Amino acid sequence: MESASLRDFLKLHFIVFLWGFTAILGNEMSIDSTDLVLYRTGIAALVLSVVMRFKDKTFKFPPRGVFHLFLTGLVVAAHWVTFFEAARVSTVSVCLAGMATTTFWTSLVEPLFKKQRIQPFQVFLGLVVIFGLYLIFKFEFTHAYGLLLAIISAFLAAVFSVLNSKFTLKYPPYGITFYEMLSAAVGLLLFIPVYKTFVLHSEIMYQWPEPRDWVLLLLLSGVCTVYAFSVGVELMKRISAFVVNLTINLEPVYGIVLALLIYGEDEQMSTGFYYGTLVILGAVLTYPVIRRMQRRRQLSVESKPKMGA
Repeated sequence: MESASLRDFLKLHFIVFLWGFTAILGNEMSIDSTDLVLYRTGIAALVLSVVMRFKDKTFKFPPRGVFHLFLTGLVVAAHWVTFFEAARVSTVSVCLAGMATTTFWTSLVEPLFKKQRIQPFQVFLGLVVIFGLYLIFKFEFTHAYGLLLAIISAFLAAVFSVLNSKFTLKYPPYGITFYEMLSAAVGLLLFIPVYKTFVLHSEIMYQWPEPRDWVLLLLLSGVCTVYAFSVGVELMKRISAFVVNLTINLEPVYGIVLALLIYGEDEQMSTGFYYGTLVILGAVLTYPVIRRMQRRRQLSVESKPKMGA
């Protein structure tokens, strides 16, 4: 993996700030979460196809690679649907607090994909995260469903982040994003009629966005998806999936502050909510410190001269 520069980390923080704004954009739209993600990914795939043509990027990927990207795109679609739905059934702050568990899920998912042992301290930090979630549930029980959806969304985010960190070693970032956005749009196009017919019992299959929705969708698709998602994937060439998701833990901080500034009293939560959020963030931010201490200890042991027989 190439070494990351200061500019790379500044880019990463900027796109995390944009992602912190997405829950607010989604909350402002009049269409359902499933339709929102359908239009978001569809527009993103269309914009990416134009960008790739303009930049003379290739669409030719191995069939096996396209298949894997399509499966990952379905995970992305499920992540975004649960993310936006969490913000709507609860609040933006509750949704982003649940998303703060992404690093915890990554610490469990990444070793499984890389066939590594899960470290005991990861389990301990996981228990601390669960305690933080307990505090939030205890003081914000009326938002329990929204928090549960956000936790599921965080788990799905961890899965596709780890997968994308592997894909970047083989394929260009724009191509990865294009196929994943296309897959998400196609998947939702097929899923929505089934979901609305048999679960929601609705006669309206697809909602047409209002003029204001289109403006927000273009902003969401162009800036927060095509730009942010592609740059995020490209940065994984030089920054590990764990560090990316660690930085993404600032998304709740940026998002909650923005939500408080925009919505005011509607976004103010109980003291227990903020204690729980701080416990979660404290746990996930402690992880790299412990990892660094372990690596230094390991290097110290390896550097000691071995005694001969």
